Amino acid sequence: MLTFDRYEMPATLPEALALWADAPEGARLVAGATDILPWAREGRAGDVDLPLGIDLSRVAELQGHERHGSRVRLGANTVWQDFLDDAQLARWLPVMPHCAVWFADDQIRQQATLAGNLVNASPAADGTPPVLALNGELELCRWAGDHILCRTMRVEDFVTGPGATRLAPGELVNSVTLDCADGYGASFQKVGQRRSLVISVACVAALVKLDETGTRFADVRLALGGVGPVPERLRDIEDRLKGEPVDTRLIEDAAAATAARVASRSRVDYRRRVVPGFVCAALEEAAERARVAQRKEALHA
Repeated sequence: MLTFDRYEMPATLPEALALWADAPEGARLVAGATDILPWAREGRAGDVDLPLGIDLSRVAELQGHERHGSRVRLGANTVWQDFLDDAQLARWLPVMPHCAVWFADDQIRQQATLAGNLVNASPAADGTPPVLALNGELELCRWAGDHILCRTMRVEDFVTGPGATRLAPGELVNSVTLDCADGYGASFQKVGQRRSLVISVACVAALVKLDETGTRFADVRLALGGVGPVPERLRDIEDRLKGEPVDTRLIEDAAAATAARVASRSRVDYRRRVVPGFVCAALEEAAERARVAQRKEALHA
């Protein structure tokens, strides 16, 4: 069971940051609580009593989303279900719904936040590879006595190891900003003991944009998770494919190189066998969805 000696629900970002700046040791930020609640149970941490919980769910500045040119800003309280329910978000960030559909279950998706998944920094986090593929950045904020100080950091630099990030004391995530990928085809592939409600053995996010003929890769984005201490962007494979024909043999050859990226401490041989196939499947599915997107655009032109 999880209990708090004191539980605060600030309504604004300055209130939340001021509380966090003065929080006692052992205090926790709470957004969706989908990690901390399962942790505080028999068989894991057991009964847990913490001095302070700061619930961010009502903080106005952490809500909503907006587009600025080629970038989409998501408030830190954006939950996974939003990527399935909001047609605009699904169009702007086409890989996110394919990830969200395999993220836990309906109830958890209504609570769990994308920002929380990133801060948790699990090597097998489903959310990190799609965010890497979309050139994700975090806005990190802290209270500086009488005003807010913010800094921006790439998610690629933010996660430094299993459960480890560059989040400084007193900071919290204010927003996640991603590339708008309207017109791209997308895919998310995951292998585990089952497809959802399970930690990934490996997962891959792919985004593909085709040239005007629909036969060549104009842009490719690939990111891999679950196979090493941190998820990673596969830029060498992206560069190998850009400008090339969409060809099954070429995709298979490029995907084969991903076996060498496996650096996990367990199930290494298994991961090295399955990862190239998942990368290949993701690229082929993303390319096909990009073709479909092109046809729809042509029909409405």
